[in-house]
Amino acid sequence: MYLALCFGQVAVAEELHVYSHRHYEADQQVNRLFTEKTGIEVKVVNAQVDQLMERLRSEGEASPADILIAVDAGRLQRAAEEGLLQAVESEILKAATPEKLRSSEGYWYPFTLRARALVVAKERVKSGELMDYEDLAKPEWRGRVLSRSSTSGYSQALLASIVAAKGEKAAMTWARGVEGNLARPPQGGDRDQIKAVAEGLADVAITNSYYLGLLLNSSDPKERAAGKKVRMIFPNAAGRGTHTNVSCAGVAKHSENVDAAKKYLEFLVSDEVQKIYATSSFEHPVSMDISISKQLEEWGEFKVDEETFQEIGKYTPTAIRIFDKVGWK
Repeated sequence: MYLALCFGQVAVAEELHVYSHRHYEADQQVNRLFTEKTGIEVKVVNAQVDQLMERLRSEGEASPADILIAVDAGRLQRAAEEGLLQAVESEILKAATPEKLRSSEGYWYPFTLRARALVVAKERVKSGELMDYEDLAKPEWRGRVLSRSSTSGYSQALLASIVAAKGEKAAMTWARGVEGNLARPPQGGDRDQIKAVAEGLADVAITNSYYLGLLLNSSDPKERAAGKKVRMIFPNAAGRGTHTNVSCAGVAKHSENVDAAKKYLEFLVSDEVQKIYATSSFEHPVSMDISISKQLEEWGEFKVDEETFQEIGKYTPTAIRIFDKVGWK
């Protein structure tokens, strides 16, 4: 809260303090819109979610944070288990978000979906040649695969989902196989992997779907050209479905502005905001209504892996241990 002069009188202006791992223009647009509609100013601290969680721990009851936002549910589930979040009851949030993709106790709710897809070279990978994550470990893909580092939360969440689906032994075999098939040591972000496939360094990259959307709609003609050389595959369509990360938000344990924080979470799942994300950052809306974005319509529908979703946080430590054992850097 702070004081502001308004027509000669002292007026109280409300502030909402958001600790966020997200960093896109779409988020700034959403925050500006929230302020326009509510009069509540949004103050954002951006950092990696692990750093934000450490900040919450060190600040304790003195923390100014009202909301914590992460780009994978496993981190927020861990935050909830550590007592860094407080539960929020909202019929609006429950109605807007899939039950299996949110905290069962109301500690966090998703507001965008990010499919962990496979992006392949159009000219070198035939339709139907690559269908599932498990295919990436097969010998025929030796020297043809690209991925982010094992330290990436996205990589850890994907392997954790495979542990949940197949068991630790099978996940170990898969990770060892994929590591052996990498075209180069892991480096860079998802956009770097897609560009490398477009340049011919490899034939397939593991990447969040929205990064391809950002390339295809970039102001840089070279990035658009790279995006046009590849196509998207949503793996495991005939089985458990595609592993999907969610951007999710929870109310900080010591927030003194819970009503405004709840209002903000409900705003994130509103139709207006969901369209902003679908058309600006090319993330899937929590409703999976792809009709609100031409880009999402072009990619088509996909099946979300809901079977393993709630187990990702539980098996992330196992995934990290597996990465270490197989030498996936």
